[in-house]
Amino acid sequence: MPRPITAVIHAQALRQNLAVVRKLVPESKVFAVVKANAYGHGIERVYESFKTADGFALLDLEEAKRLRALGWTSPILLLEGVFSPQDLFDCSRYQLSFTVHSEQQLYWLQQHSEPARFDIFLKMNSGMNRLGFKPQQYRDIWQQLSQLDKVARITHMMHFSDADGQRFGQQGIDYQLSEFEATIQDLPGERSVSNSAAILRYQTRLQSDYVRGGIMLYGSSPDYPQHSIQDWGLAPTMSLRSEIIAIQHLNAHESVGYGSSYVAEQPITIGIVACGYADGYQRISATGTPVLVNGVRTGTIGRVSMDMLAVDLTPVPDARVGSEVVLWGTSSSGTVLPIDEVAATSGTIGYELMCGVTARVNFINQE
Repeated sequence: MPRPITAVIHAQALRQNLAVVRKLVPESKVFAVVKANAYGHGIERVYESFKTADGFALLDLEEAKRLRALGWTSPILLLEGVFSPQDLFDCSRYQLSFTVHSEQQLYWLQQHSEPARFDIFLKMNSGMNRLGFKPQQYRDIWQQLSQLDKVARITHMMHFSDADGQRFGQQGIDYQLSEFEATIQDLPGERSVSNSAAILRYQTRLQSDYVRGGIMLYGSSPDYPQHSIQDWGLAPTMSLRSEIIAIQHLNAHESVGYGSSYVAEQPITIGIVACGYADGYQRISATGTPVLVNGVRTGTIGRVSMDMLAVDLTPVPDARVGSEVVLWGTSSSGTVLPIDEVAATSGTIGYELMCGVTARVNFINQE
């Protein structure tokens, strides 16, 4: 029998979250972002649920090839563009759109020898200062691209740094959006500006011909704790489930786990769970990190080890060896433990948890 920890991917939740995007921005084309192996879910596992999207967006050529192998014939966007001049041959062969964000990429495109017609997403650095051309460069780069016979279409693109909150006391999109709109004024072409936070919070303010649905598709709220997934009508798409494999009864002043970081103040019953940091659970998770045992909310106790962690069974007196433990997601009985809440106790975000589930965890698909 395999070790009982399992990551369950919920197909219906994936479809529900994509439907939320469609409802919020009905006039926009929707790219489902599947970078980082679909945020740890697995591209092949989410593909059927996301097939109604208008396109996929990701980073790696190999992931793009996997989508083509699944039969996807519609657009695929490489969000960081190409990493070498040789990549342009694959972009042509596999019909991939790609971002241009640097002069090096522009040069590679200018020097490309094979006949091709590329769809380009020209990236503006409107204030995030990671990738893209600053506003004073942007129009000149656009002009150079527009003169290349290898370029079929140019879409204006930018990325918000603070769409999930405020920037220096103002709405987080205001500064970047004004820079973007002033720079592309009178330039032809469609635009792509909206990530998950912008889709959820600013859909009535933004004109975005292409939106890039990322974390919201996977049942995590980009502006937690201001809003939860329930506030946005989203559903968890990954449930990390395990079981209790042993039960211990501690007397007052007894400890559990490495470093004796938890010492019982009174007698307590604890469950030992087959889950640890080698499965992707955060080692730094503090005592009290929420978990579900038999659908009942309780918390972790002591230090997370490589293969095991301990939970307080006081709220679950009927718990036994074999009882279900949900580290995040949805229990078999339907109780939800949002991944954002679990992540917050470790000072991180849901993205990191779902992307960090390791290869030794068994994945299964479920409606």
